[in-house]
Amino acid sequence: MLAQRLSHSRPATSRSVSIMNAKTSSAGEEEASGMSNETLGESGCWGEAKRRQVIRVAYVIAALDLTFLFMQIAVMPYLAKSLGLDSVGFGYLQTIFGVLQLVGGYIFGRFADQFGVRAALILSCASGSIFFLLMSLSTNIPLLFLSRLPGVFMHGIPGAQKVITDMTTPSQRAGTLGKLGFCFGVGIIAGSVMGGVLSTKFGVYVPTYVGLAGSLINTLIAMVWIPSQTKPKSDHHVTEHSTSQSGSLFSIREILRLMKFPGVMEVFIVKVFAGLPIGLFMIMFSIISMDFFGLEAVESGYLMSYFGVLQMVVQGLVIEKLASHCSEMTLLRLSVFVFAGVGLGMALMRTVWHYCIIAVPMVFAFNMLATITDSMLTKAVPSSSTGAMLGICASVQPLTRTVGPTIGGVLYKQFGVSSFGYLQLMINLGLFVYLLKSKIPLEEMKSQ
Repeated sequence: MLAQRLSHSRPATSRSVSIMNAKTSSAGEEEASGMSNETLGESGCWGEAKRRQVIRVAYVIAALDLTFLFMQIAVMPYLAKSLGLDSVGFGYLQTIFGVLQLVGGYIFGRFADQFGVRAALILSCASGSIFFLLMSLSTNIPLLFLSRLPGVFMHGIPGAQKVITDMTTPSQRAGTLGKLGFCFGVGIIAGSVMGGVLSTKFGVYVPTYVGLAGSLINTLIAMVWIPSQTKPKSDHHVTEHSTSQSGSLFSIREILRLMKFPGVMEVFIVKVFAGLPIGLFMIMFSIISMDFFGLEAVESGYLMSYFGVLQMVVQGLVIEKLASHCSEMTLLRLSVFVFAGVGLGMALMRTVWHYCIIAVPMVFAFNMLATITDSMLTKAVPSSSTGAMLGICASVQPLTRTVGPTIGGVLYKQFGVSSFGYLQLMINLGLFVYLLKSKIPLEEMKSQ
């Protein structure tokens, strides 16, 4: 049949040949169709230079998105206080945002799978624009709560992860994903500084104007520089087939289906529980920094900048090199083991200087665990479902932010700061023994 079609196409023009090749699945025909921009756009066979350019653009979008996020985090307590919102109300405000992010993470991932990562990133950046617009108009408490709603679609990091996942080989994925942590460090430092300086010198609403303008610029970057299709051609056909089979953006059945792939449930459980006690500690850190360490607001800002620098060093210089020399399972075990040591250190720490020392292995383990588990999980599911898997992964932190204030508050009030460390130690020792004894049946999935 294929030979018959080829014989009929001989008198056709080169354009007809290109169209015909785009409709066939033969790798040899794809190579023969040339590497023009039109063909690249249609078939997804990107050259190495083009891949690198798109990935760099994804890093820029992620860095800007995180900068604006941390800028509003730095400003939000002061804006809420100026509107008369008490600490309990502020807790509700944070919980609502966490729930919206929790629900929206998976929906965003499914949207990226079905409509393409460019459409998903445009949705995320546009939602950020609406978010900051509503914040800038928040002259009363109801409007401030209303400004949280666009957060359901604000997922710049999962969007950038989706770009990287689509445009890298499995062997490159962990190291390339790890570099997103460098963007995270930039966001912490730049966002915290900008939020503090702008709100102090020009007023609490000025950072919201900057966030609005920056989010609009990010939207334009995504529209212009991110291609409409980042998946390889064969994967794109699979995605279309998957979309036709399940058009719903939220499907419990789809989540359960992904969790049934070999090794996915095991790795996801490790991802959730290994960093849970540290996550609870970080949620309570604003209170702990005042009550336990006795830090002023400026000193807490310096400490956050220190974390940002550590983040950039670990992600930019350490994780990629380790990922190129060690297996992902070895690095997963290493991160869990280091996390156990961090728990012991937290249980024994007494001063902020102890915490600064503990922060080095803590940042290493936290980022290694996030990078390696994301890489392993996206490899273990079909390429048509990587967005949904990244969305599920992105829901872990919002889940912690949702339940964290209640659980973390009880631990801190009833048992003190050391309780976070002991819980971290016990959970990760158990996970480390589990990872040593069990053989997680991970399989790298192709276009299925």
